Amino acid sequence: MMRIMRRSKPNARAAAKDATHERIVAVAARAIRRSGYDGTGVADIMKEAGLTHGAFYAHFTSREAMLAEAAGKACAESAAAAAELVARVPPDMALASMLSAYLSKEHLEQAEMGCPLAALGSETSRQAGEVRRVATRHIKEVIDLVARQSPDWGQPSAHERALVTIATMVGALMLARAVDEPALSDALREAALKHLTPAGH
Repeated sequence: MMRIMRRSKPNARAAAKDATHERIVAVAARAIRRSGYDGTGVADIMKEAGLTHGAFYAHFTSREAMLAEAAGKACAESAAAAAELVARVPPDMALASMLSAYLSKEHLEQAEMGCPLAALGSETSRQAGEVRRVATRHIKEVIDLVARQSPDWGQPSAHERALVTIATMVGALMLARAVDEPALSDALREAALKHLTPAGH
């Protein structure tokens, strides 16, 4: 019995450490989308997670390592939301539903819970290699998800259309968030949605 108890304590400690690690990553994933990579400091993240600054190095070797994990979580959340949306609608409505949700007013206003590509796109090129690898992997996954909604999936034309669709979606949302005129912001989103939505939807 004593042996079992001794074994359970390290397991409980490991589980607690894992839960704390996940909490830090979740806070950082929201923070990078809200404030950008450069606006996300270790001290602020740890404070928001309810931890001391000194506890950071028990979980990460560097700020870049934390940012890479945070980017990974943000990308995973975004991909899961898109996949869930696609699964809920008939196949011929999937792309139109994705576009409508992505270019919605709600997504525009909820950057910290939304697509990391639109929130962080302009900063990503200046980040460490591990952060850029995470972003690249996510971009390829989203391109593939969009291409799979095409009747000619598997053909070069479907892949090319998906490239244009993703570039337009992300660019339109970034610009819609950047401008300080609500009418122009709406026009950017609505024009992109109109031109990208398949005919008949």
